[in-house]
Amino acid sequence: MKRLTLREYAKLHKLSYFNVMKMVNNGDVKSVVEEINGKEVKYVVVEEEQEKRVSENIIETSAQKLTLKEENELLKKEIEYLKAELEKCNRRTILA
Repeated sequence: MKRLTLREYAKLHKLSYFNVMKMVNNGDVKSVVEEINGKEVKYVVVEEEQEKRVSENIIETSAQKLTLKEENELLKKEIEYLKAELEKCNRRTILA
């Protein structure tokens, strides 16, 4: 069993630090909390079975690639949604 800090684990699997924190909080990966110099430090306990499961999940999510056109359409829809939300906020600000 190896122990890695959250940042090291994120680098190892090419994940964001935030995603590793979520995985630890959800219990997807085993973790240990130690107090070092008055600070609580979380370590991920690395086990082979767990690593295989995590690797499979990472591969599955990266396999869902979108084409450029699909991604472009999704982004355009999101822009329109955000513009509408911004307009609502502006109306509320003017009326207040």
